[in-house]
Amino acid sequence: MTSADVANRSGSAPDPGAAHDATTGETSPPGPPPADDDHDGGDGGRGGEPRWVRPVLVVGAVLALLLLGGAGGLLLGLHNATGDLVAPASDSVDVGFAQDMSTHHQQAVEMATWERDHTTSPELRQLAYDIESTQEAQIGRMQGWLALWGAPAQHAGGYMQWMVGAPAHTHGPAVANNGLAAMPGMATADELRRLRASTGTDMDVLFLQLMLRHHQGGAGMLEYGARYAQIPEVRNLAAQMLSSQTNESQYMTQLLAERGAQPLPLQ
Repeated sequence: MTSADVANRSGSAPDPGAAHDATTGETSPPGPPPADDDHDGGDGGRGGEPRWVRPVLVVGAVLALLLLGGAGGLLLGLHNATGDLVAPASDSVDVGFAQDMSTHHQQAVEMATWERDHTTSPELRQLAYDIESTQEAQIGRMQGWLALWGAPAQHAGGYMQWMVGAPAHTHGPAVANNGLAAMPGMATADELRRLRASTGTDMDVLFLQLMLRHHQGGAGMLEYGARYAQIPEVRNLAAQMLSSQTNESQYMTQLLAERGAQPLPLQ
């Protein structure tokens, strides 16, 4: 989400066509179809879209993104002493960032998908769609890199071990040698159950609270990746994520205030 997106939501009507993100340089797809509560037709309230269409499209998009990530990643690597291009080490910032941020993003996509499909608020549906589509694309990009580097999609052991021994960062707890059991900002299983069980304004408020805390919790990893990753493309992606999520966090704070609610404290 860009500053223009926030401005559009605050006043003018959103562009029904594709939107260009000036922060990331990417073009996002058109917004989600409006919900059709009166004429569901067995499509889950997604404006006539059959239930089977969305999983097929998502799988196809992820596969395409993996291929693009791998193709673009042919030039992604580090040069050794002899000038050969080599993959970053398994314990590097680059690999650890791509693994942990993929996991962090997956939960955001899960929450955003639920909100998008169940909210009755047009502005919340659009926000959830923006988060869902953007972070799905970023997961595909990071997983494409990991596949190219010969690294697993996820690592064993604690999270954020790639940040051990680093200068203190401004978000989240200090990282011990064995990492963290859970990344900062992640929703618990009980909180996810509460989200799925709630409806109406209660659901919208809980979604905003959980997603805002989720964004805030990931900021430390984004800052660290943007500063200390060795590969420029990884640093650039982390910086783009930090910029867009900062804008989204400001917008979600505004939406919470409009609903008379407060953000959750960061764990």
